[in-house]
Amino acid sequence: MVEHAQSGVVESSQRRRWWLLVTVGAGLLLITLDNSILYTALPTLTEDLNASGSAALWIINAYPVVMAGLLLGAGTLGDRVGHRRMFVIGLSIFGVASLAAAFSVNPQMLIASRALLAVGAASMMPATLALIRLAFDDAKERNIAIAIWGSLSVIGAALGPILGGLLLERFWWGSVFLINVPVVVVALIATAIVAPHNDADPSKRWDLLSSIQAMVGLVGTVLFIKELAHVPQNWPLIGGAAGAAVVGFTLFVRRQRRMTEPLLDFSIFRNKAFSGGVLAAAFAMFTIAGAQLITTQRFQLVEGFSPLQAGLLVAAIALGALPSGMLGAAFLDVLGLRIIISGGLGVGALGLFLSIGAAATDTFFLLVTGFIVTGLGLGGAFSVASSAIMGNAHPRRAGMAASVEEVSYEMGSLSAVAILGSLLTFVYAATVRLPAGSPDVARESLADALASAEGNADLIAAANSAFDTAYVVTMMVLGVMLAVGAVITNRLLRSYGRGSQAMEFAENH
Repeated sequence: MVEHAQSGVVESSQRRRWWLLVTVGAGLLLITLDNSILYTALPTLTEDLNASGSAALWIINAYPVVMAGLLLGAGTLGDRVGHRRMFVIGLSIFGVASLAAAFSVNPQMLIASRALLAVGAASMMPATLALIRLAFDDAKERNIAIAIWGSLSVIGAALGPILGGLLLERFWWGSVFLINVPVVVVALIATAIVAPHNDADPSKRWDLLSSIQAMVGLVGTVLFIKELAHVPQNWPLIGGAAGAAVVGFTLFVRRQRRMTEPLLDFSIFRNKAFSGGVLAAAFAMFTIAGAQLITTQRFQLVEGFSPLQAGLLVAAIALGALPSGMLGAAFLDVLGLRIIISGGLGVGALGLFLSIGAAATDTFFLLVTGFIVTGLGLGGAFSVASSAIMGNAHPRRAGMAASVEEVSYEMGSLSAVAILGSLLTFVYAATVRLPAGSPDVARESLADALASAEGNADLIAAANSAFDTAYVVTMMVLGVMLAVGAVITNRLLRSYGRGSQAMEFAENH
């Protein structure tokens, strides 16, 4: 009788852990979807709200910029007040902000709502990973759970344009935000039922000044990257952003080194598994966001794809990532971090070069195959990178470790959008050969060329040809960057031939 009762308790505990994974996974999907869902909705809402080009840019950027600035402080605050509480607070803010965004009456209100969405996302995103780290005691189960978390990150980013396209075919643009609300309600109810007891540790110190310094540094860095890559450059803003980044990070590092309980313990980066995982996450998200951005543009503008069709095309990356994410976790103990992470990034690079060949020869099936291969490589690398990061952090530092990963995730995505998007425009402008008498505005971008063509077939053909060249060049840069990531992580992880070694740091500290 006693053994039967104990067995029932164990089974109930196991079910609660997996239902917790479903719950935090729902929150994670909301966060990642909102990063990319506006790619397809932006033209419609810009027209309806009569937003300027600058306002449209900040409608997109307010969310990732604010979130990147708040992530590090939010994760460490979760170590103090409890990750369950932070998850609930974040969900609640996210739900309220979604309602405000859906019913915004002007661009300013929508930008403010997107910033508030970022506050909610930053509050709950580190908690999603930290709760998994705390709830799953068994290393193998934890690796699988974290792999699922990592796969959801990739899938959410890829599904954003698809969901946006589906909603816009039937509803008004506010539906892309309103869809968040029922998910938030269900997740709040589920959290109350399945989440572990709030793990607050009031003895831990959370330093507000450190959080502000980190936010200033991160926001300055993001703005610097975006504005430097933007044409024409706003040099006063670039200089101000660079200055803010240098000052913010300098003050932050000095303060952390003087504190007995720092917001970020830099010693954790001495562990090469942790550092390799952070870099792998950044390279993976740089690739996914970059490929998604430039491919959806190319096929909508040149091939005439609808937003939904373009979204389905880039979803091929997610199609490949899902099985490899699961397999990576299952074989981590057998293959180890080095093979799965660096090898996965290498496979991803091969897939990109396959897609480049397909784009150059206009072979659509081969393009899709290349994206699937890219997803196969990145899915395993990203999911196992998450295991390397969280497995090498003490449970009392789960929030800090989760924040570091998610900062790398956001910086990878933001850098891709800023750098590759601008490179695409630069190569187009440098290579376009327009027929005589074409308007000057047609040299600035393909969208401007199409808008000013007025049925001029020669102008449209020249602009499309230049954009195809820009697409191939940008994809080559993306492939080279991912190959560089494979080399770097291979060197960092050369001592991690078996998966069990990945957890050595956490168990000994």
